[in-house]
Amino acid sequence: MRLKYRYLSRFMGWLLMAETLLVLLLVASCVVASRQGAWPMLLTVTLVLQSGLCVVFYFWVVRPYRRTERMIALFLDGYSLSSLDSREMSLSPATERLIGFVQEELNANRLLKLSKRQAQYRALQNQINPHFLYNTLESIRSEALVAGLGSVADMTEALAVFFRYTISKLENLVTVEEELQNCETYFRIQQYRFGPRLQMHIECAPEDRPAIYRCRIPKLTLQPILENGIIHGTEFKIGAGRLTVKLDCTDKLLTILVSDDGVGMDEHALAQLNERLDQSGRAFQEDKEEHTGGVALVNVNNRIHLLFGEEYGLHVFSIPMAGTDVRITLPMIQSSRDLPQSEVLP
Repeated sequence: MRLKYRYLSRFMGWLLMAETLLVLLLVASCVVASRQGAWPMLLTVTLVLQSGLCVVFYFWVVRPYRRTERMIALFLDGYSLSSLDSREMSLSPATERLIGFVQEELNANRLLKLSKRQAQYRALQNQINPHFLYNTLESIRSEALVAGLGSVADMTEALAVFFRYTISKLENLVTVEEELQNCETYFRIQQYRFGPRLQMHIECAPEDRPAIYRCRIPKLTLQPILENGIIHGTEFKIGAGRLTVKLDCTDKLLTILVSDDGVGMDEHALAQLNERLDQSGRAFQEDKEEHTGGVALVNVNNRIHLLFGEEYGLHVFSIPMAGTDVRITLPMIQSSRDLPQSEVLP
């Protein structure tokens, strides 16, 4: 097995041997000094050697042990081992084997492959005959038109378009333009419930629009965040509600800010939500109820982490009774070939 760590157990053995030799030297020197009367010099040499051993012990054992403890604490807080310094000292060969095993078991590529296979199975199971759903919705729409119920026909059409995007479109990555079109379809459906009380605006600099709209992002990145803003923000607000999607970019970075002017959240709830987003590994495994809020955000955040890395993702800003902003940070990529984890995608 290729060694990647220096072992603290090995250093402990060396220091124990050095301390044993020092004690033997001290005993022998005491015998000699008792005959020659050289106690002051012997004491000075012993103190110097002992101090040197203490310094070596601190730098070779105590500090590496503390670094290893911090690494374990960060891992337990949700950080992946790959994002931590792999040059840390390991306590023992068994510890190195354990770290290697955990790294292999929690490898992002392996997790993503497993998640992809599970998603493909669920997709196949849920899409045994999607045309039946679309044909049924089209029949409802036709009956509504015959009966003169234009709003029901429009709502049914919007629902069919939404399902075609969310169910039938199997691509992992879509263009920003496609994702925004799905958001507009979702908003159209929600307007039948909220009416003019709900408004949505998309803001993007004209000179940046072509590049941003061609950029690829994970499917269903924006719609769950809009839904979260409506359910937990606008729905509880008295009066009209406004949703804003603002897109901005640099040469390598795409930033999307999804804002609502709903009821917001207090500092404690905001801190808890951002902590769940930061601790992606642990949050991915938590089974939270939807009414606790933030489940959709954690889902989107974890998918971004798996595809692009932990330097990208979501962060939430909120002020009580003023609104909530969700900032999404993504790389500017035009193809799935630009993905760091492109080999795990179909």
